[in-house]
Amino acid sequence: MVSLAHVQSSNSRIASLLPPRLVAVFVGATSGIGEASLKEFAKHACQPRVYFVGRSQEAGHRIAAECKALNSEGEYTFVKADTSLIRTVDHVCSDIKSKEKAVNLLFLSTGSLISTKTSEGLPFGTALITYSRNRFILNLLPLLQQATALRRVVTAFCAGKEGPVSINDFQGWKVSALSARGHASSLVTLSLEALAKKAPDVTFIHDFPGPVKSNLFRGGQGAAIFALNAVFKAIGPMMTWYSNQECGERHLFLATSARYPAGSDGDVTSGVPLTEEIAVARGTNGASGSGVYSVDLEGESSGRKVEELLANFRKEGVVEKFWKHTEEEFKRITGLEVV
Repeated sequence: MVSLAHVQSSNSRIASLLPPRLVAVFVGATSGIGEASLKEFAKHACQPRVYFVGRSQEAGHRIAAECKALNSEGEYTFVKADTSLIRTVDHVCSDIKSKEKAVNLLFLSTGSLISTKTSEGLPFGTALITYSRNRFILNLLPLLQQATALRRVVTAFCAGKEGPVSINDFQGWKVSALSARGHASSLVTLSLEALAKKAPDVTFIHDFPGPVKSNLFRGGQGAAIFALNAVFKAIGPMMTWYSNQECGERHLFLATSARYPAGSDGDVTSGVPLTEEIAVARGTNGASGSGVYSVDLEGESSGRKVEELLANFRKEGVVEKFWKHTEEEFKRITGLEVV
């Protein structure tokens, strides 16, 4: 366990130990996890340049103003976009590429329990959690590799909850509700392993934020969404929720600590240096500092059971099969492998 006190101590050193004008892109940042993490980055980074993407213009204006109040030396640019659409992701990334030569941090927290189909033929929830996130990473990977001091991707979903994958139904159309979380969580982690092969000098982290209040049902309609809302309202008062502030603080630690180096680093110079009490994290392949991490809500590696599951996926070629499928879907939708 990485204590909250250690997290806060590490975060407090960001401005003095990392260079000024770090460039960050937050996708899904107009509520919940993304908003909290963005605000912690704004608070602690020195003269940050931030692009944050979401659907609500009203929330975007509010958050930009609140970030400016936290750190007046930062620049905060809101990008209104429906990131369930791959073509829209390409447009957002092209705009960022036209303005920046490097990106230090890409933080992804989009998600939804809505089960409708997008206009591009993907399940809405799956589009946000896997395809859209992968497209953002793939498009911005060259800018991440151009960065100095920090080159990191953090994707918040259900790390540690990886489970069996339906290799004949990657999109999850027929995956049962009980199996959906494990299926999707595995695909998120396996995607990062595929991307790390393209960019071993970048850190890739899949994490589980814990029980944090967010807008997973926003925009949903119908009996199923009504029932899920009713269930959450009933059990909500009985649950122990993580505060949004602690969630943001822990995500900032994941985004900046040398505990999670890239696989090709060879040392731990990328990020806020560690103290003696904290060791370099174990990666998804079981090796210390491997560059791809599946971590729980307290920053610890997901454990041997998950590592064994992922090792079996690698032996069966699931990483390659899913990435080939992903590239085929990108080509079907956009005609382009990357923008």
